[in-house]
Amino acid sequence: MVSRTEELLPRLAELMVARGLMLATAESCTGGLIAGACTDLSGSSAWFERGLVCYSNDAKIELLGVDLALIVAHGAVSEPVAGAMAAGAVARSHAQVSVAVTGVAGPTGGTEAKPVGTVWFGWSVDGIVRTERRLFDGGRAAIRAATVQHAIETLVALLQSPR
Repeated sequence: MVSRTEELLPRLAELMVARGLMLATAESCTGGLIAGACTDLSGSSAWFERGLVCYSNDAKIELLGVDLALIVAHGAVSEPVAGAMAAGAVARSHAQVSVAVTGVAGPTGGTEAKPVGTVWFGWSVDGIVRTERRLFDGGRAAIRAATVQHAIETLVALLQSPR
């Protein structure tokens, strides 16, 4: 059985190649699963530039240039940090497009304000950074899989929309 993510990847590849774009991923809660999904597709070197796993706050700061003040003020799982991660992935790579995720995959780590399943997304397409918060159900594997699928679905939608 083919997953929705696997169905979407050829379309993502087609859109990226047609526009001559390269993709960078900046991942926290997914630990590289988005990059892994992209590179599962043969020929992905034509459109996939790099994947950065920035699980710790130090990694977000050092590799993506996320301002410590954003993390202190809002927490690592937040809209400002997701946006900064997406912008940083483009700024610190040879890619023109990025997707970033930061969240609480569980089963531990959730709070009342940020329960398990909370994920903030950031996408940078055409120089515009967009963010979105989602709350996914299920265990750790289900939350991470849903995060990968949503990241790719939205990236495809953004690349298909008129510039």
